[in-house]
Amino acid sequence: MRRLFGSVRAKATLAATVVVAVALVAAGAAVLLSLRADLVDQADAQADSAARHVASQLAAGIAYGDMELGDAEEHPVQVAEEEGRLVAASEDLESVEGTGIAGVGPGPTASRSPSASPVPSATAQDDDGEDDNHGRRSGRGSGSGKGGGGDDAGRDDDDPAVGQISEDVRNSQGTATVDGDTAAYRFAAVEVTTPQDVTLTVHAGAPLAAEQGAVRTALTAMLIGLPLLLATVAGVTWRVTRRALRPVEGIRGEMAAITASQNLARRVPVPAAHDEVARLARTTNETLAALEASVERQRRFVADASHELRSPIASLRTQLEVGAAHPELLDVAGAVEDTVRLQRLAADLLLLARLDAGERPVDGRFDLGVLAAEEGGRRAGVAVAAEDALEVSGSRGQVGRLLANLLDNARRHARERVEVRVRGDGGWAVLTVADDGDGIPAGQRDRVFERFVRLDDARSRDDGGAGLGLAIARDVAVRHGGTLTVGEAPAGGALFELRLPRQAS
Repeated sequence: MRRLFGSVRAKATLAATVVVAVALVAAGAAVLLSLRADLVDQADAQADSAARHVASQLAAGIAYGDMELGDAEEHPVQVAEEEGRLVAASEDLESVEGTGIAGVGPGPTASRSPSASPVPSATAQDDDGEDDNHGRRSGRGSGSGKGGGGDDAGRDDDDPAVGQISEDVRNSQGTATVDGDTAAYRFAAVEVTTPQDVTLTVHAGAPLAAEQGAVRTALTAMLIGLPLLLATVAGVTWRVTRRALRPVEGIRGEMAAITASQNLARRVPVPAAHDEVARLARTTNETLAALEASVERQRRFVADASHELRSPIASLRTQLEVGAAHPELLDVAGAVEDTVRLQRLAADLLLLARLDAGERPVDGRFDLGVLAAEEGGRRAGVAVAAEDALEVSGSRGQVGRLLANLLDNARRHARERVEVRVRGDGGWAVLTVADDGDGIPAGQRDRVFERFVRLDDARSRDDGGAGLGLAIARDVAVRHGGTLTVGEAPAGGALFELRLPRQAS
């Protein structure tokens, strides 16, 4: 299980499924809320229309018993006076909650017209014994002595005018029971003043069955569809991820095979698509090629070093064995020469090993012209011309070894003279070593910097060295942030140019 959920495919599938689930839940909740709000607004509009239909009949002076209240199940209606006494209600209405009026049947005056409504006393008390202004509000009836139409002296500013319906509507939610069936409704309350100056409140409801049914249907569809959609997303993501990562598995398998076989000549498959996986495969192949070249170079180096060491060791052993058997025949000078040659070769191999290991040169500053003059002064036939104050940074010993190798190589091939020049070129210190020998063919100039390479087959090993001097020189130049190139000298010989970063004074 840990291996399964530790894979990229499982993580991508889980992440995609979670993101889609969160998005769908949020979108579903928004849709449900919007749907419910729209349907509730429609129910409010229907309730308001039903209430105003009844109010228009009251405003026209139609008696309570003659009004058309409609179907109680569709639009339950209650008509009450301001003090809350019910004067009319829909037939078959058994109970109502949400309108503030508990009664469902009119009082003893329900069969009368608004003009015949009794007028209670101006000091009528409510159930708690407190004055409730009932006399003021009921005093607008025709029996109050106002002569039918009455007087506006006691009118509330918020009440509609005589024979008018208020523009204001109050909405509420509740339930109503009709013929034993209880359902949810949205109620609208509208005030109306009859031609007899009696202010009444009409409560009319609109059923919420459509809203509840639509919300339930949408919710059910979401509850069923959401798992199916998430399963589809997870399945598609799993398959797509597997297809996308199939080349990666091929690369991994091939790398495992290369590691097991240690065959660096093998390469990983490169997908046809131009995507990140293809770039990874190409980079991996480039790395394998570089590693193969490095290993091959190391093998060649070891083989060449063994070959170079074999000759002086064999010669020295022979001389020592002869000397041991016949002391008078011991060639001391030859033994010393072979020993020196071994010592130099061992030093070269050690320096190359350090350079290959990435050893950083010791930080220091020195004058390249002064160093060139010192190295040139130790050798006959070398002329040095240098500008002043050309400081570079790095290892003075390694750069001195570089110059010594260049000078020794030039003296071996020069006929008479070797010229060394040191000059500044912007941010670079430039040193050139030119000889008047035969030069290096253009097609062979890059090979001279390879290890154990000798272009002059006629030279003996004793005269020509092991073929490591120029390789060491270039490696030292690169390690110091510079370059070493070879070209043709004005006199026809070889011209080696060293460039090192110049340090500001």
